[in-house]
Amino acid sequence: MDLSLVIPLFDEEPNLRELYEKVRVVLDGLDLTSEVIFVDDGSRDRSFEVIEALCREDERVLGVQFRKNYGKAAALSVGFREARGDVVITMDADLQDDPEEIPHLLAKIAEGYDLVSGWKFERHDPLSKRIPSKLFNKVTAWMSGVKIHDFNCGLKAYRREVTRDIPVYGQLHRYLPVLARQHGYRIGEIKVRHHPRKHGKTKYGMGRLLYGFLDLLTVLLLTRYVTRPLHFFGGLGTIFATAGFAIGCYLTYLKLYYGNLMGRYPLLWLAILLMILGVQFFSTGLLGELVSSLRQTKEEYSVKKLAKRET
Repeated sequence: MDLSLVIPLFDEEPNLRELYEKVRVVLDGLDLTSEVIFVDDGSRDRSFEVIEALCREDERVLGVQFRKNYGKAAALSVGFREARGDVVITMDADLQDDPEEIPHLLAKIAEGYDLVSGWKFERHDPLSKRIPSKLFNKVTAWMSGVKIHDFNCGLKAYRREVTRDIPVYGQLHRYLPVLARQHGYRIGEIKVRHHPRKHGKTKYGMGRLLYGFLDLLTVLLLTRYVTRPLHFFGGLGTIFATAGFAIGCYLTYLKLYYGNLMGRYPLLWLAILLMILGVQFFSTGLLGELVSSLRQTKEEYSVKKLAKRET
């Protein structure tokens, strides 16, 4: 199959029929074999009843229903597992992503990119969502080194091998471009149209900013230090221990030169604390190296192509 469209959703009953009609028009205009996979993340409304009706009307439609709400990453993971297309495109079910962008994503993939992310250049969301999102995207791009503008955009296109190689769990779905780049895949970006929400309300609050930052630290640890934890924890331990040792040397100088610490006892406790933290971080790094050596059951690299000798 050429194309799989994966659409995770939660309580989007009023939007599904209209979304399907728009998707159907686009897919009918493409000279490609395709399928549409709706993943109902434990909706409390009649969303899955609508999906079942669509399955009866169009053999290209597949529906998956969770027993409860597990989160978008779980929905995408199941959608990727069920997808049969050479290219997998994801989009949200709230009608804010435009299905007419699908051909543009495919064209960008055809240029040689492995993952293409949408950029909601003119975003139709409240200011309370746009400002934190802009800050989040800038920090993520700076810390990860992946220079795209919109990590949160649900409209993305993947080559099949990307969805096969990269596990999606927790809340790491927004960092798929970072994880893909770590595997050596080529990342691209296009500007996409963004529409105001017609029905329902957003499922994300301000808490997503905090959770997103914590997830970013997780991704950075996974992509840079998972096979060399001593470099991370040992580096932090060295910084803390060196600072504590420097403060200790300063206090020793005061004691030898002036005969007392001149009221700097809090600084003494800080020096002791920093040196203890340094030893603990370094020990954690050594334990991490031990665990890392024991878990080397999965290949930590991705093979793009294999050329065989002629016999």
